[in-house]
Amino acid sequence: MTQQPGTTAGTGHDEAVDEARNEIVRVGTSLFARGYVHACAGNISAKAGDHHLITPTDAALGFLEPDRLALVDIRGEQIAGDRASKTLTLHRRICSADPTARFVIHTHSTHLVALTLAGVWSDADVLPPLTPYYVMKVGHVPLIPYHRPGDPRVADLVTARIAAHAASRTPIRAVLLDRLGPVVWGPDAATALAVLEELEETARLWLLTDRRPEPLPSPALDELRSTFDAAW
Repeated sequence: MTQQPGTTAGTGHDEAVDEARNEIVRVGTSLFARGYVHACAGNISAKAGDHHLITPTDAALGFLEPDRLALVDIRGEQIAGDRASKTLTLHRRICSADPTARFVIHTHSTHLVALTLAGVWSDADVLPPLTPYYVMKVGHVPLIPYHRPGDPRVADLVTARIAAHAASRTPIRAVLLDRLGPVVWGPDAATALAVLEELEETARLWLLTDRRPEPLPSPALDELRSTFDAAW
């Protein structure tokens, strides 16, 4: 049964929760208007204190209503809003695996899905380091093998990648789900959006150039690391 917004005292009208609601709606509207999402594909979540907000299952991201977003508590139990997206477990586990992650976006962005169909650069890096801003703003993006939407095994694979990159001091901000699209995250909406946009546009560039361009040479990558602390 769908629970009604605001039915739990002290959570439905909490300032942090309300701010997160408005940010999710703003981001969904922006993504839809610019063609990054379509129909009911994709989902967005935000961490607000000990709570998580996530778009409802089968929600159209361009037409979200703040009070209908699913609110879940620290245990993952829903306490308000429409039924949570089936990817809730993945979003929550990303935030647990990466303490800096507070805003998570999953889309079925056209060029990134097309990239998985045409063939990625490698499973460890779906795109080569083509541009300095890709290296600085996105970094390494591993491919996650295909599983059905909402399969809980995906969360295990993603969090394992987060842990491995953290151990190698090259933290990741995104993964690409085979045939389903990117999942990106950051400390806030603006950072997560920047990762998504740079990632999708780099995929578009590589496909438009028939995947011919060479990666940036090692000296250029070294310079980006030393000058901008790029995690590559």
